[in-house]
Amino acid sequence: MRSYRLAVAALAVVAVSAAHADVRLPHIFGSHMVLQRDIAIPVWGWADQGEAVRVQLGDKAAVTATPGEGGKWVAKLPAQPAGGPFTLTVSGKNQVVLEDVLIGEVWLCSGQSNMQWTVSASNNATEEIANANHPQLRHIAVPRVPSGYPAADFDGAWQVCTPEVAGSFTAAGYFFGRYLLQELKVPIGLVNSSWGGTSIDPWTPPEGFARVPSLEPIYKQVMLTDPRSDAYKQTLGDYLTRLDAWTKTAREALAAQKPLEPAPEYPAGLKPLVGPGGASTLYHGMIYPLLPFAIRGAIWYQGEANHREGMRYRDKMEALIGGWRQLFGVGDFPFYYVQIAPYVYGNEDPFILPTFWEAQTAAQGIPNTGQVVIHDIGDLTNIHPKNKQDVGKRLALWALAKTYGRKDLVYTGPTFKTLAIEGGKLRVTFDNVGSGLTTRDGKAPDMFEIIGKDTEFVKADTLIESNAVVLSAAGVKEPVAMRFAWHRDASPNLMNKEGLPAGAFRAGDVPVRDLLALNVGEAKEYQLVYALDLGKAGKEIKYDLDNRPQIGGPFDRIAYFLELQSAEGPVQWVYCSMDAFTDDLGKIGVPTLASKANFQKKVTNLNVVSNVEGIAPGSGLKGGCIEFWPHNYGPVNAAGIPGASNEVWDFGDQCTTPEDGYGSMQVGNFEAKQTIFAFNHWVAGGSADLGIGNSTGKNPDWTFAGNAGSYSLKNLRVLVRVRK
Repeated sequence: MRSYRLAVAALAVVAVSAAHADVRLPHIFGSHMVLQRDIAIPVWGWADQGEAVRVQLGDKAAVTATPGEGGKWVAKLPAQPAGGPFTLTVSGKNQVVLEDVLIGEVWLCSGQSNMQWTVSASNNATEEIANANHPQLRHIAVPRVPSGYPAADFDGAWQVCTPEVAGSFTAAGYFFGRYLLQELKVPIGLVNSSWGGTSIDPWTPPEGFARVPSLEPIYKQVMLTDPRSDAYKQTLGDYLTRLDAWTKTAREALAAQKPLEPAPEYPAGLKPLVGPGGASTLYHGMIYPLLPFAIRGAIWYQGEANHREGMRYRDKMEALIGGWRQLFGVGDFPFYYVQIAPYVYGNEDPFILPTFWEAQTAAQGIPNTGQVVIHDIGDLTNIHPKNKQDVGKRLALWALAKTYGRKDLVYTGPTFKTLAIEGGKLRVTFDNVGSGLTTRDGKAPDMFEIIGKDTEFVKADTLIESNAVVLSAAGVKEPVAMRFAWHRDASPNLMNKEGLPAGAFRAGDVPVRDLLALNVGEAKEYQLVYALDLGKAGKEIKYDLDNRPQIGGPFDRIAYFLELQSAEGPVQWVYCSMDAFTDDLGKIGVPTLASKANFQKKVTNLNVVSNVEGIAPGSGLKGGCIEFWPHNYGPVNAAGIPGASNEVWDFGDQCTTPEDGYGSMQVGNFEAKQTIFAFNHWVAGGSADLGIGNSTGKNPDWTFAGNAGSYSLKNLRVLVRVRK
């Protein structure tokens, strides 16, 4: 609540002056607020240019400021110890009086829905709210309003923590603040600026993107929309020049009654980024109005919306943190964040999430940051784990240890230190073991896997020895690498005796092995034409390797090698070769519309080698057939392929319109009544159809399986044998 008092000397002036003469403060300043202790306190607002503005906290000496152009003024109160309540008075032609102001610790709480998540939606909500009587804990929520340009203010008010209002507070922030309040015995202020479903990009200032070379394209995109930037002025100027020329031509055409080309289109890049998904829009609308409010640090709970970006997220964290620190102007303030919880993201590749966890962990290399791991308190069926109590406490442990200097405090779970190869075993040594390594269930540590020189990753037998876990596995005589909790639904049991869990990581050198060269003797006679990571597939196919210019002559055979791996097992692969069914290298890859490939035919001298159980191997097989086209297709066996069904999609289907349709790339063996491999609907990317052998679903050729996202490895190679 604010109290506006008109100074007696100003009454006559106010009576004849416009309202803009009043001294105004942004809404981050209000009654019941908390100001940051022990550092200078900026206070700012607006008044008439040249007007003397006086700022006083309690009975302490006042400071003055003079508004510049535009009426903006900034005053800095000297650093103060924790205490209060005080009255903050700002005087000019009028007075603004803020009551019940405390001095303590102020933290910015930001991110997406898991930071926005409220106390009322968390575990034990009824009891937590009933006990939420903490008069020295204060909270202000920034409304969720994006902006294409920096916003001066927002509409919000500080609230004292009581059972009547605590249910609406950010839960992670509340439990963090409550723990700090209990331990520090000073007022705590929480500034909640969060929005569910948002990525990190909108929260990042342009200055942050500019700090990280890999993010330069995003920086340029944002700056192109800023009317103050040279790029904007240049682009708009060029457009106006073209528009002026068109206008002149248009007038001449009008007079001469001649036809005219349309006007030049307004440059799309100049259009402001206004939605909650646009780069820097939430920074402009929800962080910029806070600047330069004095804070101790920030807590961050976000990542679900970026979880497919892998290590690029680490760069974006650097941009966000560096940009905020630069603009708040209080140095490299502490930044503590939550590693997102295990969750089943549909049929997505289960190794995508661990790769993201790896990026989040790597962000701890940014100075004065810390990560909270929550593998043990997630909910695989809910992207919003309700246990925000432990999230808040673990964030507070980081702050107590690293920001407030608490000694001998265990603030994080075990973290990887070293990997040593000891004969047929691996020794993984940990830091941050506290009073010792243990497990939540009293069993041996789980979710460790090892790989040998000649094996795939297999589950490891484990043994805790002091601050290390020793790994081994039957059949892995020469282990070389390991991984831990490397799965999207990982909830491993390893922790320290203080109850803080270990997070996902991997170490060692995974051997690179060419399964084609190792398992298919005839492959040495073939030349590679295309290589494609099917995870990159879409409407346009861009091969990782396209060696067509290097193929030295006509070819007489074509071969395909497909590798697939899901989290549940080793790499599955299949190789098949056949007499050439075309002499055009452009038509032997994925049969897109652009390739003009359209084949439904039997092929001769089919050779098949595979490690997939049930695949019929052999040389010179007579049942080979292919269905390559970009079209839609139906289950009717229009080509009369022996043994094919008219009821389900298999190795004998009917190509139909439209030409730019679902798409089929299938090799079959009709004598064995099986699909050898299928790659359909590649335009769907992670929801494409993909498989080796017959599908166990309704359609043996994997049509409508939509399962490509379930494979972490999905590589296709296309080869030819050049005629001698």
